Amino acid sequence: MNDFTKRSTMVLFSDPKGASSHRVRLVAQEKDIPMEIISVDESNLPEDLLELNPYGTLPTLVDRELVLYDPQVIIEYLDERFPHPPLMSVDPISKARARQMLRQIEKEWYPLIDTISKSENQDDVKKARRELTERLIQLIPAFDHQPFFMSEDYSLVDISLAVLMWRLPALGIDLPKSAKPIIDYAEKVLERETFGASLSDDELDMRD
Repeated sequence: MNDFTKRSTMVLFSDPKGASSHRVRLVAQEKDIPMEIISVDESNLPEDLLELNPYGTLPTLVDRELVLYDPQVIIEYLDERFPHPPLMSVDPISKARARQMLRQIEKEWYPLIDTISKSENQDDVKKARRELTERLIQLIPAFDHQPFFMSEDYSLVDISLAVLMWRLPALGIDLPKSAKPIIDYAEKVLERETFGASLSDDELDMRD
């Protein structure tokens, strides 16, 4: 048995630059969850992580004998394991919509961040930057009448979007004035004390 599965405190293997890891850290801050965070260079994974997670992916959460490595499963598990404050609606329809949006952000939006940040093909970078900008602009109506993403309450979707909003300047994305509802929303979620506490040193450097 891996030593990490014997610890009384949760352990998170986290990419200090990755959006998926960042949103897990932000959920932990919102719920004040005791958690040991181990920063991992994705190009140099430790043996302990590879023993726990056969895919060698980040983030990986260890809660005693439970090991989770799907980011959306991790954040929903934390929300249910530590129910206050709740970050998902109890209404089945609202919850299903939120889960669908979370999956879209994870599978379609965050990969665009990786392309912009890491690709050496400038055509791919420009295409990804344009696509991400267009997707954000399409969200404008979602912020017209409610303080958070299609909701009166701050949720896991807002956490996932906040992580993205923080990275926009570093990605070279400058939203047009017509996107004011999104710009105002970004300021609101990024000013939360919990968001500041969730940032790694690498993420702080993104705004220097």
